[in-house]
Amino acid sequence: MKSSFKRADASGEAAEGVWPIRRRRILDWLVNETRGERFIDNILVEMCERLLAAGVPVTRSSLHFRTNHPQWIGARILWTKGMKEAKINTFAYGVEKTPQFLNSPVNEIHNGAGEVRMNLERDGEQYTYPLYQELRDGGFTEYIAWPVEHTFDKRHIVTFSTNKPGGFDDDHIDFLRDLLPALTLVSEIRLKNIMARTMLQTYVGPHASEQILSGVTTRGSGMTVGAAIMICDLRDFTSISDLWPRDDVIQLLNDYFDAISDPIERNGGEILKFMGDGLLAIFPLTKPTACNDLLSAIRGGQAAMARLNKRLRRAGRDPLRYGVGVHVGDVMYGNIGSRRRLDFTVIGPAVNIASRLESLTKEVKRPVLLSRAFVEMASCDEEMDDLGTFPLRGLGEPVDVFAFRDT
Repeated sequence: MKSSFKRADASGEAAEGVWPIRRRRILDWLVNETRGERFIDNILVEMCERLLAAGVPVTRSSLHFRTNHPQWIGARILWTKGMKEAKINTFAYGVEKTPQFLNSPVNEIHNGAGEVRMNLERDGEQYTYPLYQELRDGGFTEYIAWPVEHTFDKRHIVTFSTNKPGGFDDDHIDFLRDLLPALTLVSEIRLKNIMARTMLQTYVGPHASEQILSGVTTRGSGMTVGAAIMICDLRDFTSISDLWPRDDVIQLLNDYFDAISDPIERNGGEILKFMGDGLLAIFPLTKPTACNDLLSAIRGGQAAMARLNKRLRRAGRDPLRYGVGVHVGDVMYGNIGSRRRLDFTVIGPAVNIASRLESLTKEVKRPVLLSRAFVEMASCDEEMDDLGTFPLRGLGEPVDVFAFRDT
């Protein structure tokens, strides 16, 4: 059952539902003095240090959050006495089905418990959860967990443990319970900020997300940047999507995008958008190695695609083909769209040339085509075949085109 808050009135009777039980300095700090701290893990560390200074013998504490992240279902922030920084662990989707999670007090809280508390000093105790034995072996004497309930019934968890003989006193428990409403407000604000940042990074990329969060949110707002541009497109996707089962098509696309995207992000590129079976990525020239980073990303993508195609052949599938166009130049980087629906992207002649080069790969039968402007800036002409000059649709001047030298 959820614990009710009680406070003695003038007659000595306890009043139900009154918070806080007792006004404490740490509550004022949580509510009024943490607004300048962006990260909840730092707040947890300082809160525990303040608890120790106030005489509450907390020697271990953790916060467990469910997240909206494409890779992680949740995270745990763990502090133990003496740590200057909390340890953060992330957990992949599926962990909620593992025996370790199912047989834990955290799962009990997620299933609706208002409190989970265990004295760890009783000899010969057959503990309900393996965590209790682990804590006892580590010298802890008591463990307690409470839900931290955010808006729309989003339930997270805070835990406290002590190694004080006899465990927590009643006054300690009242002190910790008093923290819950303030900790709920403080943690929800930080978690919402993290989720907003994660959502933006997931859908528009890290640099664009920082621009949006900094206030670049009006139509037409943006900047001109120099960038190496890469556009990639999958070949014959229409026939694949017509012939393959839906789930197989989705898995194939995800595998293809993993193969191409991971090297881009690993080498400092930013994927601005996925376009059906294609993608647009840039490597800002503010980084001196941008062009060489793009070349490394292409080579990494080629190696990953070769491994993917090997798996497809073993499964009796045809290998995937793709085309990549590469150019360099100034682009307009910012918000474009209708009054209510915006897209943070890049436009300009340089993007058009990269797109036309990608289309040209179908004609010249080379998977990667690069402009002379890019090759000269990257100083990679010795690694390239000069394919000659080609007119590109919609462009006034023909473009000198290069391809990776066959080996």
